[in-house]
Amino acid sequence: MIEGAVTQLSVCDLRSCARWQAYFSFGLTPSPTTLRNWWSIKLSAETGKPRNSGWLASSSFRWPPHIAARVITALAQFTEGKPSPGAVANGSPGQNGSMMCRSIDELDGAVADCRACARLVAWREEAARVKRAAYRDETYWGRAVPSLGPADARLLVVGLAPAAHGGNRTGRMFTGDRSGDVLFAAMYRAGLASQPDSTRRGDGLRLFGTRITAPVHCAPPDNKPTPDERDRCRHWLITELGLLAPSLRTIVVLGGWGWQALFPALAESGWTVPRPRPKFGHGVRCSLAPALPGRAELTIFGCYHVSQQNTFTGRLTPAMLEGVLVEAKSTAGLR
Repeated sequence: MIEGAVTQLSVCDLRSCARWQAYFSFGLTPSPTTLRNWWSIKLSAETGKPRNSGWLASSSFRWPPHIAARVITALAQFTEGKPSPGAVANGSPGQNGSMMCRSIDELDGAVADCRACARLVAWREEAARVKRAAYRDETYWGRAVPSLGPADARLLVVGLAPAAHGGNRTGRMFTGDRSGDVLFAAMYRAGLASQPDSTRRGDGLRLFGTRITAPVHCAPPDNKPTPDERDRCRHWLITELGLLAPSLRTIVVLGGWGWQALFPALAESGWTVPRPRPKFGHGVRCSLAPALPGRAELTIFGCYHVSQQNTFTGRLTPAMLEGVLVEAKSTAGLR
């Protein structure tokens, strides 16, 4: 049994908790009556406050293990008046912001307004102010970079984080830097993109059945987010996976860092992650069974990152990248 007493929860808080689990796509959509039974909380219609306190969970109900810890954390934050991880005092959408996103469009808009990580905010804005000489006449995006691609994507490409003078400049994932040049050229040859290059928003690029995201949405110094920044940004990925769940069949992960960041999010999004976790490698392939309704088996492909270090040294060749994308496309059922 999960232990802990809930002493002060408003009706609004309870709605937030209900939306929290629903929008994280855990497959649980409880009615208010079910919520009251689970948490043994009696609500007062007049005051909007519980008439008496109750236990977090009743003796007859067991939260699934992969949900329990997040439920306890969320409720503790509500009752203690603490902001959710990722939320900041200036009203930036943090973890609660992603929970309330009902669509991919809402999620992308909320991501762009995130100011949760002070170090990343300072760096991305400094890069936008100072600029690289080649782009001194351009207006940098200088914000968190939303994911790119359709809301019904069957294939998801997971990178690392935007580049300071790439996505942080153009406002689009992998757009405006050499890593993106390699990626989009390969996606075009694989039939996943409408054109072989991506230079700016509004350049006509379309992705076919494919979406591109990253575990961290802000450009980090030296292209190295900290573990805390990775974890603080994870709720966006969890929410995105939940919203994509009805159509998602395949994920291509670019690099070992993204591989390590992805699996905890998958576990919290309703897929069963084996133990020990699969090890990263180029061409590695593994399948995850759904742990919740509304999901299908998910196939994960590993691929070396399209960094200049990998592509300039030949560790990752265009043919290697295209080969993974073509196999992932076929597995996803895309034509």
